Amino acid sequence: MILSKSFGYALRSVLYMAAVQEEKKIIQLQEIARQLDVPKHFLGKVMKRLAKQGIIDSSKGHAGGYALNETTLSVPIVEILNLIEGEELLLTCVIGFKKCNESNPCPLHHQFATTKKQILNMFSETKIGDLLKDKDDKPSFIRGLVTA
Repeated sequence: MILSKSFGYALRSVLYMAAVQEEKKIIQLQEIARQLDVPKHFLGKVMKRLAKQGIIDSSKGHAGGYALNETTLSVPIVEILNLIEGEELLLTCVIGFKKCNESNPCPLHHQFATTKKQILNMFSETKIGDLLKDKDDKPSFIRGLVTA
């Protein structure tokens, strides 16, 4: 299981917004795309999905952009994963078999089942705000996002 660029863009964007939220309440798409070095139009589609789901807020117009809302930091990462990748991501066969389950396993099914469960648990238990804790050096954290 490899996560898509879309998922990485979504999570990095929200983390970037959280890291600079004290300085700016509304952050324009162009800034996020430039700072994270991602394609603006592609990022725009990802951000629209996040806003439509209520994970972040959006505002239109000349001074429009995106902002965190009162629930953003309490959103489990699995919600972004499911929104971007689809809920079936962790249910599909790791090597692509169409019929892979406990009764008809692929050669890696049993070995990977535990790993998939651990990943799902980690993403379910980890909230966006948890990724921001213990970040004493905010500029370093932002540099990590920008160069990731």
